[in-house]
Amino acid sequence: MSVISDAFKPGRKALIAYITAGYPDMAATPRLAGALAQSGSDIIELGIPFSDPLADGATIQKTSYAALRKGATPEACMAAAAAIRKTTNVPLVFMTYYNPVLSYGLESFCRSCAAAGVNGLIVPDLPPEEGRELEAVARRHDLDLIYLLAPTSTEARVRSVAARSRGFIYLVSLTGVTGARASLPPELEGFVKRVRRQAKQPLAVGFGVSTPEQARRVAAVADGVIVGSRLMQLIDEDPSLKLLEEFVRGLRRALDATENNPSR
Repeated sequence: MSVISDAFKPGRKALIAYITAGYPDMAATPRLAGALAQSGSDIIELGIPFSDPLADGATIQKTSYAALRKGATPEACMAAAAAIRKTTNVPLVFMTYYNPVLSYGLESFCRSCAAAGVNGLIVPDLPPEEGRELEAVARRHDLDLIYLLAPTSTEARVRSVAARSRGFIYLVSLTGVTGARASLPPELEGFVKRVRRQAKQPLAVGFGVSTPEQARRVAAVADGVIVGSRLMQLIDEDPSLKLLEEFVRGLRRALDATENNPSR
C-alpha cells in the first residue's frame, strides 16, 4: 500500500483535484491547494506547465502557457509542493510530461519530488513499454508512477498497466484531450468494467468530468473521480475562490451519495 492508494478508503469515493502549478501565479498555488483540501479533495494533482501539453485541452493549455510566462519552472513547482506539504497531509501527485523529467534528470527529479513531499507522478506521454527506468527510480524514492488507460487501450496494454501502475490507474474517459464537457461517453461503464477484470489497483476516471452529476455517474463504477479543467475555469471566474470551494463541496456531496453503493 502507498499514501496514494490509502486515499481510496473502503466505502468512500476519492476526489482528485487538478490545478496547474503557477496559475494564476506561483504564490497562489499553495492557497489553491489548501482550499481544495479543506473542501473535500482526497488527492491534489499539480500540473507542471509544459510548452507542448499534448494531452491537455484549451483550458489547461491556456493556464500552462500563462504559468510558463511567469516563470513556472519545475524547480518552482517543487518549491510550491513543499509549501503545500507544510500545511496539509493530502497526497500530492505531479502531472507532467516526460521531456521535463528527462531534462531535469530522472534521479534528480524523483529525489526533488520526494524532498518536496510529492507522493506520485502521472506522465501522460510515457507508455509502460518505455517506463521501466523511471519506474525503478521512482520506486527508490517511494513515488508511485501512475499509468493511464484509454477506451482504445488493447487488452495487452490493460494487462501491462494493471501489472505495473502504482497508487491507482488513471482511466481517460474518452479519446481526446482534457476539458469540461456537457456529457460523458455512453461506453464509460463498459470501459471501467473491462479494466476492473484485470486490475487490483483503485480506478480513477478523468477527462471531461465537470459536474456533480457526471461525478456521481463515474463514482457508480469507479473508485475515484479526477476533475481539472472546470476547477481552472472557476479560478478565473472568481479569484476569491468561493465558487471553487462551493463546487468542490458539491462534488464531494455527489461522491458521498454513492458511498453505500460501492463499485468494488
